[in-house]
Amino acid sequence: MTKYILKRIGMMLITLFMIVLLTFILMHSVPGGPFTTEKQVAPAVLKALEAKYHLDDPLWKQFVDYVKGLLTFELGPSFKFTGKTVNDFIENGFPFSATLGLITLVFVLLTALPMGIVAALRNGKWQDMVTMALATLGVTIPSFIIAPTLIYFFSYVLAWCPTYGVDKWQGYILPVIALGGYSISFLARLMRSSLLEVMGQDYIRTARAKGISEVRVVLKHALRNALIPVITVLGPTIANLLTGSFVIEKIFAIPGMGSYFVNSVTQRDYTTIMGMTVFYAAFLIVMVFVVDIFYCLIDPRIKYD
Repeated sequence: MTKYILKRIGMMLITLFMIVLLTFILMHSVPGGPFTTEKQVAPAVLKALEAKYHLDDPLWKQFVDYVKGLLTFELGPSFKFTGKTVNDFIENGFPFSATLGLITLVFVLLTALPMGIVAALRNGKWQDMVTMALATLGVTIPSFIIAPTLIYFFSYVLAWCPTYGVDKWQGYILPVIALGGYSISFLARLMRSSLLEVMGQDYIRTARAKGISEVRVVLKHALRNALIPVITVLGPTIANLLTGSFVIEKIFAIPGMGSYFVNSVTQRDYTTIMGMTVFYAAFLIVMVFVVDIFYCLIDPRIKYD
């Protein structure tokens, strides 16, 4: 187990390095720069700005300096906001994104898993058809359509929830529903198909033949094995929810990481774009690693030797 963990950590570091390298190359391949604006900047001013942020150094030196900063968890200064660093943006934005993501994650799990279980146990019945119809709608309708629709009905028509901000707990209701719609639908369909496959296995028929109650068969024998595919996709899902949705945060004016990332892209703020990308990539890699470790707890047959 220790050997496997060390090997995976090495692979994670290599993957993260490749992401940093590719992001750096792409950022510097785009025409223009962070100080390119519609108004012509005086050459002397432009040269002074590039010297201040070391943009006049060779690309290899800029990359080496950036990697050195990553090793000390320094993601660099913002080119557009004087006195602000990428670390400041993450420290200010991640708590909002993480809070929204955690609430959405709980909402997704409490909704998707029961939906999938009910659909599998009532396969072919009206409960199955209704559940899968809702799941299909959640997968096909994008969040930027769901969010304005929720705002119109629950904010303007019914006046139950605020249209923006999370100053009150009611402000989380609509963003959570809009953000969790796709994940609920996807996990519900996955849970249904996985449980149906497990329920057809020989050991399930053997358990029933022994006279074990149906509730115990489902909870003790079937559900545990059916959760393995769900856990597989849960790592990326958690990372995606906790780091925030750019679209949802923009629509509901939530000051999370999404708003900073969108602004950095439109303003060509290189360090912010790279910092947000590296932070999200590292978070995603760690969550996938944690999910792999949890396989051993869910299924004792899985061994990392």
